[in-house]
Amino acid sequence: MSSKSATIDPACEEGFEPYRAISKSAVLSFILGLVAIIGLASPPFVLLALVSAILGITGYRSVVRYPNELTGKTLAIVGAVLGSTLFVSGIARHSYIYATEVPEGHIRISFADLQPDKNNPMMPVPPKALEFDGEKIFVKGYVYPDGQQYNIKRFVLVPDLGTCCFGGQPKLTDMIEVTLEEPLQTAYNMKKRKLAGELKVDMMLKPVSGVNGVYYQLKANYLR
Repeated sequence: MSSKSATIDPACEEGFEPYRAISKSAVLSFILGLVAIIGLASPPFVLLALVSAILGITGYRSVVRYPNELTGKTLAIVGAVLGSTLFVSGIARHSYIYATEVPEGHIRISFADLQPDKNNPMMPVPPKALEFDGEKIFVKGYVYPDGQQYNIKRFVLVPDLGTCCFGGQPKLTDMIEVTLEEPLQTAYNMKKRKLAGELKVDMMLKPVSGVNGVYYQLKANYLR
């Protein structure tokens, strides 16, 4: 008795579908698109939305080009649309906030404006900063910890979280002593603050508890 072996082509079997891998670009696009929703509140995350859109387009093109090897077209489309929408809306939202956040009659400044002149490093307070003395200014920064958690009326403002929480003693020109006018008060956390008020610039260090001293003092009547 002889036996014959038959070779069956799986592709010919009814209902058989060859295995297709899901596009990695499509998956990453969708995941980054979800994460990029944070970009509506935090500007740096807007870039994730752009990356999500690019990966979504890349994933879609890969699936179309290799339909027998890859799947995930719908995921790529969702990621691309989500990323594109969040990127455009994020840019629009943060542009509007930037254009309208400064109170009327105030000048926007940053800590970069308060740094020593590289051409005159022996002068701790640059001429540009002296021009802000007595001016109504708007500035952003973080509360430097001094042990008090709540009902804070006076604190030191620093430019970034590294200086605030992980950088040790801040540079003298990276500190602004803030005094809040009534009824303003705040609590210590890692949230960026927006402040406005009258800036005082001193050529001599003013002693401040917990730090080496400050050259800049802000009497703030606006806090967000």
